[in-house]
Amino acid sequence: MCSRCKPLVLLFLLSLTAFTVQAEPRKDPAAELIHLLDYIGVDYPGTVQDGRVINPDEYREQMEFAQRVPALIEQLPEGELRLELAALGQELIAAIGAKAPGGKVAGITERMQQKVIALTGTATAPRRPPSLARGAALYQAHCAACHGASGRGDGPAARKLEPPPSNFHDRERQFVRSLYGLYNTITLGVNGTGMRAFTELTSAERWALAFHVGSLPFTAEEIARGKALFEAGKLTDLIPNLGTLARLTPAQARQQAGEDGVALLAYLRRHPEVLGGGATGLNKAQVLLDKSLSAYEAGRVEDAYRIAVSAYLDGFEAVEAGLRNLDAKIVSEVERTMSAYRASIKAHASLDEVRARHAEVSQLLDEARELLTGTALTPAMTFASALVILLREGLEALLVLAAIIALLIKAERRDVLPWVHMGWVSALLLGGVTWWFSQYVVTISGASREVTEGVTALLATAILLYVGFWLHSKTHAKSWQRFLQEKIHGALQGRTLWALTGIAFLAVYREVFETVLFLEALNQQTSPGEGERMLWWGLLAGVGLLLVLAWILLKTSLRLPLRLFFNVNAFILFILAIVFTGHGIAALQEAGYIDARHLNLPTFDWVGFYPTVQTILGQALVITLIAGLFFWERYRNQHETA
Repeated sequence: MCSRCKPLVLLFLLSLTAFTVQAEPRKDPAAELIHLLDYIGVDYPGTVQDGRVINPDEYREQMEFAQRVPALIEQLPEGELRLELAALGQELIAAIGAKAPGGKVAGITERMQQKVIALTGTATAPRRPPSLARGAALYQAHCAACHGASGRGDGPAARKLEPPPSNFHDRERQFVRSLYGLYNTITLGVNGTGMRAFTELTSAERWALAFHVGSLPFTAEEIARGKALFEAGKLTDLIPNLGTLARLTPAQARQQAGEDGVALLAYLRRHPEVLGGGATGLNKAQVLLDKSLSAYEAGRVEDAYRIAVSAYLDGFEAVEAGLRNLDAKIVSEVERTMSAYRASIKAHASLDEVRARHAEVSQLLDEARELLTGTALTPAMTFASALVILLREGLEALLVLAAIIALLIKAERRDVLPWVHMGWVSALLLGGVTWWFSQYVVTISGASREVTEGVTALLATAILLYVGFWLHSKTHAKSWQRFLQEKIHGALQGRTLWALTGIAFLAVYREVFETVLFLEALNQQTSPGEGERMLWWGLLAGVGLLLVLAWILLKTSLRLPLRLFFNVNAFILFILAIVFTGHGIAALQEAGYIDARHLNLPTFDWVGFYPTVQTILGQALVITLIAGLFFWERYRNQHETA
């Protein structure tokens, strides 16, 4: 490999491992400000009653804290939101100075917190469901001495502290606290009190502790009622994910959905695992399947089909990678049965048949949920899964890039390599932008992802065929000599240059976003500590293997005789064109744009073989095209020789 290529290829391989990692906290102005506002919003209502100060010491403290707010706001990024925050900060100081009702002050602090989060993009939720068992153990080790073994503020050290430690069973006080507020308190501490910052704990440990403490105010009856609501699929919009769970207070849940909202929040705080990793996607898939069946029963066939497609793409597919690590067979069965369910809807099958298909899918989703709920992969499985994901997603792109780079080096056209590098670098950048938009700006639906993947794969197929035929055409000696005479000392044709750029772009872009999604899903099921470390080791091992493969491919290709060199690289591109055809058609089938008539054959997605009539016919067409053009090229060369 040329010296200029090595760092760029290494950058490409390392970039494939990129995924969201929650950074360890630091005392930045935004975090301090949110924490301070949360503290004021919770504590101020207990200092004033009917316009009179009932706790002078606490009141003075609240005024002191409020007067720190403007200085913290000044350290935030400039913009209209900061101006609004500054105005609200002055309103907060004035309200406390005027001994305003607690509800008014709490409302101001809540609005300010929302604006700070919007302005700075501060993360307000854990990246995966925390372990409450771990949180309980941490509580006994670090908190029980002050807050008491059961969290009632009656620990042996409590009598020495002023103000006294919080009673986590005090519903009036704790019902205005969010899990994120508790996390911030654990992270940053509270100045002037016995509550110190627990910076020695990891982020995952602080979240586990916050969830444990946040689950204490609720009764067993509330938790049981919340479980029944969740399993019945009720109030699904109230707390759809971990982010909402972390930010929603019990008081807000009550305001939005009454006592049912409080019960649901109580259950989810005690069992956050049902909102993370696999269970949330499976629950969403089941809810959408039920809606699809209801639409079909009402005679709305098109709506039923559209919702059934969403059940797979926006529900099940989000958990596919994690589930495949536990049981690949059940993944194939769910995909097959969901496809059959969609096909029965599209064929206007009898209601009994559609219901039977629906029941079959529901049973498999229940089995998958049992596998995923509360499941964390072992460190060894995490390592293997990360390694396989990186190899699986990176190998196809690597083969394409290695073939093109070897060709240019063989032709002594290293000056053209920047065109190839422009292709894959722009693919990495666009893949990163696409992922960022899907995380922070808009929600990219499953159908949109599949259409993008399908169209990209089929475009890549077309360009692979073009470059492959171009390579094959040079296997004849006269063709190669003519190419050298015309191109070595001149510029390659514009369409050839853009073809090289295009195939590098498409081959890489198709893999980048999918790799990130798979790693995010895997990360949801990785156990903290050793599991996280093994995930990184798996990725590093994958990068190492891909680098070794890249070196072997280039060295081996460059040492081949000229005719064999072109034949081997053309063969690789033709095979990849067939694989990409399978991937592209399968993706468009999943998005509902192409029908899927399934065959009783196994799936081999590594090589792009999906057992449907449409994918097999598409690949057969590409094979026929390759064979036909091969014989045409051979016929033409024979006549040129003659």
